[in-house]
Amino acid sequence: MAWIKTNFQGVWVFEPRVWNDQRGYFVETYNASGLPDELQDISFVQDNEAASVRGVLRGLHYQLPPHAQSKLVRVVQGEVLDVIVDLRKESSTFGQHLSVILNDIQKKQLFVPKGFAHGYVVLSPTAIFAYKCDAFYNFSAEAGIKYDDPVLGIDWLLPAEECLVSDKDRILPTFDQHTPFAL
Repeated sequence: MAWIKTNFQGVWVFEPRVWNDQRGYFVETYNASGLPDELQDISFVQDNEAASVRGVLRGLHYQLPPHAQSKLVRVVQGEVLDVIVDLRKESSTFGQHLSVILNDIQKKQLFVPKGFAHGYVVLSPTAIFAYKCDAFYNFSAEAGIKYDDPVLGIDWLLPAEECLVSDKDRILPTFDQHTPFAL
């Protein structure tokens, strides 16, 4: 197992070892004892899964404190472009985003700490997206940023007309209008 630190403080890419043979594959998707020292205090309390078709764009979402969530995200089937935006005002990467391709072949995972907005778009015909959270979802703490905000300049790898976005996500505030995030 390899945990790779990114340029964003607290953000890690996990590259698990995959054993393939004529029967299929085996992969250990999570093992608390294998976490980097920096993540040893993480305790996941909720698992979520979403199935989507090509072009579905979900995000950019986050939970406000004290209900903020860290997430460990992965793709069970298919391929997505996963995107996070740093909302931590004190961070050297505040307002910047990171994009990572996650798929069912490489089985990479992305650890997203509290203080980031998160979203993804499905690049394959279908995808199953799964993630662990270290805090329970709270409807009243729900927040987000508009996915196509020109200030962020995110390249979602698909033309806008191919993206299927919920009405709720279309009316999210821009980055400049988002609710400030302080840990």
